[in-house]
Amino acid sequence: MYHIDVFSTAYSFQEEDVRGKTIVVIDVLRACSTIVTALQNGAKEIIAVEDMAAAGKIAQNLDQSRYLLCGERDGIKIDGYHLGNSPTEYKSSKIKGKTLILSSTNGTQTITKATQAHKLIIGSFLNLSAVVDELKQSTNEIILVCAGWKNRLSLEDTLCAGMIINRLTDGVLPKDARDGAKVAYVLSEKYKDNVEATLETSNHADRLRELGYEKDISYCSQIDITQTLPVLKEGTITDHHG
Repeated sequence: MYHIDVFSTAYSFQEEDVRGKTIVVIDVLRACSTIVTALQNGAKEIIAVEDMAAAGKIAQNLDQSRYLLCGERDGIKIDGYHLGNSPTEYKSSKIKGKTLILSSTNGTQTITKATQAHKLIIGSFLNLSAVVDELKQSTNEIILVCAGWKNRLSLEDTLCAGMIINRLTDGVLPKDARDGAKVAYVLSEKYKDNVEATLETSNHADRLRELGYEKDISYCSQIDITQTLPVLKEGTITDHHG
């Protein structure tokens, strides 16, 4: 039986909470969906960074032909960066074989905070089954960390966490599941058959529409379009199946 917990935002846990455990970081709209897409489309690796200063330091040590600076702040592409945080930007023609240095408002900050995990997996609706299949092999406690939005719960991340739990447990929630897992599970029971329509009603979807990224909502709502499984190892994220 799996021991499962869910943290609702990046601010709801400390580094010690994830040490030695199997962690799935979830930022559906949009960092984790972008990471999955980028690796699927041939990016060599992704380095998730907390802020632009960290991105600059890493870039200084790389050949300019080898990397792309990618990211957003408050949903808007960072000025001077090659790419923003819309997964639809990450075409093979632009990113194949490149190291991507990615900085986002919520998702990459969550990743950098959870690096003490025994294993850190990037999860989204796009690779839901790949994540579940990997978790079935885990003997550690499993924690699903939702990035949220600036210390607030995000409907889409919590729903994704709940659907992972639902599939992982074959629809039977363990009796010792923590409250966070129970809430996510109940949410998935209600909305798992209407993911895109549910995401359309989320606060973050409203923000993206205002910024002109409505297509990202539909894209990130797709379930199991890839078996790509991004895993963090020695500071870089690569496809575990690659």
